[in-house]
Amino acid sequence: MTPYDISDLKRAKEEPKLVLRELNKQIYSSFGRYESNPDGRSIFEEDWDNLLIFDACRYDFFEQQSQLSGELRSRVTLGSCTPEFVEYNFRNRQLHDTVYITANSWFLKLREEINSEVHDLYDLLSSPDRKYSDPEHKIVLADTITNVAKEANERYPNKRLIVHYIQPHHPFVGPTGEEYFEMDSSSLREVIRNEPAATRDLVAQAYSENVDHVLSATEGLLPELKGKTVITADHGEMLGERHEYIPIREYGHPPGIWSDILTTVPWHIHTDGSRKKIISERPNRNDDTLTTYEVDERLKTLGYKM
Repeated sequence: MTPYDISDLKRAKEEPKLVLRELNKQIYSSFGRYESNPDGRSIFEEDWDNLLIFDACRYDFFEQQSQLSGELRSRVTLGSCTPEFVEYNFRNRQLHDTVYITANSWFLKLREEINSEVHDLYDLLSSPDRKYSDPEHKIVLADTITNVAKEANERYPNKRLIVHYIQPHHPFVGPTGEEYFEMDSSSLREVIRNEPAATRDLVAQAYSENVDHVLSATEGLLPELKGKTVITADHGEMLGERHEYIPIREYGHPPGIWSDILTTVPWHIHTDGSRKKIISERPNRNDDTLTTYEVDERLKTLGYKM
């Protein structure tokens, strides 16, 4: 009998689902006719001074849980995962009036390929010595990015700010997540598959606690931001629902699945005082010391397969 590694058996079991997921992707793109979600809209076509991005935040959970002051609307994104969001929004844009603070390194990984530049980039996930990452979860928690965003706001009063939190994207950092789910570098789909106690209700509760985590941190940032601040998401998250076309059950946010769950996101508008006077200036060209391999290793902590 040939000795199979347990991971080989799991991959074999998943194989039919991979084919069906790919068929769903082909249907959403009209079999390659569309590169990005044709119903989506670029964040740079919208009006804002500060943009706070919650990673993998569903509109329905945000609507139910947010107590933030302002007006909640919805928008449709250009993609169903962060690499798509970064590529389709930032491609060929020289954003010398914008400072990007992020706990997700996809802009750092893709910026040369997509020919994009911002005035300054704070990539906290890929910072030297991982000084911003929580040692237990190996990701950047929301309070940390809020504190860095406050510093950047003081340093750059005449720049647009993009603040990209990683939560509510897993790993789950609330009490339910810490009790039931491993803090490993698997995708959400793999985390659920590897947890015998996982139920849809348990996953939803852990996800809900991540939403509360980032909402709480945002409450401390909003009073510091001048002008028009929008809170949105790069994409949503599937928590055991079935795909619209070929109805396989799904967890996570596969690329190319432009369903309502994954592309309808919050667009919460909060205004505070007069608008910023935005000035475009020569970028701060930081010397990045991380290799491509090291950036990929950071992204693996979020479950991405590099």
